[in-house]
Amino acid sequence: MKRAIWAANQLRSKPYRFGGGHGSFYDSGYDCSGTVSYALGGAGLISSPMSSSDFRRYGERGQGRWITVYARNGHTFAVIAGLRLDTTPGDSPRYRWAPRWQTRARGPSGFEARHPVGL
Repeated sequence: MKRAIWAANQLRSKPYRFGGGHGSFYDSGYDCSGTVSYALGGAGLISSPMSSSDFRRYGERGQGRWITVYARNGHTFAVIAGLRLDTTPGDSPRYRWAPRWQTRARGPSGFEARHPVGL
């Protein structure tokens, strides 16, 4: 879990880019699934980037103790140790789309909750 947080922190200065992080964990910008992939890849929980649709089948069903990935076709985000990792503008209208931690919860309606085995 700590390695996922460390990895996600590396993206704080990266911009949003549709398709970013899909071909490789390392990119100039990241979209939602690229962001979640980078965090999970940094923790050694996946070996290659995944799309939002792929995350619908990731790991085990339901919420995890430390990491939960919420996925639907077209968008995904993760909650790691109680903080939401998402690319949406989030808590303030002044923010733009970009990888970031957000303190406000996001309702899971329409998303499938998945988690890494054991976490």
